[in-house]
Amino acid sequence: MTFQKAIAAVLMTAALAGCQSQTEGQQRATTGALVGGAGGALVGQAIGGNTKSTVIGAASGALLGAVVGSATTPQRRGEEMCRYQDRYGRIYTAPCDDRYYNGNY
Repeated sequence: MTFQKAIAAVLMTAALAGCQSQTEGQQRATTGALVGGAGGALVGQAIGGNTKSTVIGAASGALLGAVVGSATTPQRRGEEMCRYQDRYGRIYTAPCDDRYYNGNY
């Protein structure tokens, strides 16, 4: 396969992946994996200079990029779960109310 065909295949895959309906966290993880994979492949090629090191670098970069992208997704208000205790002593979890966000808990 020529270099141009490989680049075209990667671009088409990225374009089709962008057509899916995803949450913000999934989008950030996907973007992180793509950027990390590309960066890892470049670093692997620069360090090892062979196909094996390029593939290892791409896989490592994609994994690290996905983890970082997912971990850096900002939490939206209302997604956090808080623990509450009712007047009978039972503990339950529910979405946090305004006291959590205002620091009055």
